[in-house]
Amino acid sequence: MEKPVRKQAASMTIHDLPLYERPRERLQRSGAEALSAQEIIAVILGRGIAGESVMVTAQRLLSQFGSLKGIAVATVEELSQVKGIGPAKGCQLKAAFELANRLESHSGVTGSTPVSTPAEVMSVVKGRLRGKKEEHFLALLLDTRNRLLKLCEVSIGSLDSSIVHPREAFKEAISVSAATIIFVHNHPSGDPEASPEDVKLTKRLFEVGQLVGIDVLDHIIIGDDAFVSMKREGLF
Repeated sequence: MEKPVRKQAASMTIHDLPLYERPRERLQRSGAEALSAQEIIAVILGRGIAGESVMVTAQRLLSQFGSLKGIAVATVEELSQVKGIGPAKGCQLKAAFELANRLESHSGVTGSTPVSTPAEVMSVVKGRLRGKKEEHFLALLLDTRNRLLKLCEVSIGSLDSSIVHPREAFKEAISVSAATIIFVHNHPSGDPEASPEDVKLTKRLFEVGQLVGIDVLDHIIIGDDAFVSMKREGLF
């Protein structure tokens, strides 16, 4: 009697898996922490392409970008070039990683938690800026007790520059009646050393802050594994 031919893994769909092995069902049964990175990606993607399991697509992503971090920092365009991932699924992935970044940014920081030291600032913004390929200029708006009122994005620049106008930098601070402000931006190069342009901009922002009655407490530059406090360095 001729044996039936088994389906090859590449041609299997998620419905070919036993119910108890499917990622969504495993998540419901055992919790998200029980899933592998491949399975979590599969749940986010939802479905694969014709004749191919979403698990295969998830593994292809991990193989192509090397790790979860590699997927997280990839652009929508780069993700979309992977077989089984179009613009829509690329956006789903970027949105999922951004939610994780924002959650980490706000973990342990509440309206009653003072934010004044560079280390405290880092705990607020590190997830928001991790892996960014462009300069992101942020403002932490604080009350009279240095409690965080709002974290806002002032501008997004190119790979090597960020255009910041004082009007935009202080607009949100004025609207929420902030008493003080801390500026933060990243250097995609990984080197947090302040450039002459950084120093010039910070001095201008400090002067504007004095005019509008909102003290600039610091301007922190973040690199790959280090940061520079321009206040501590005496740069303004």
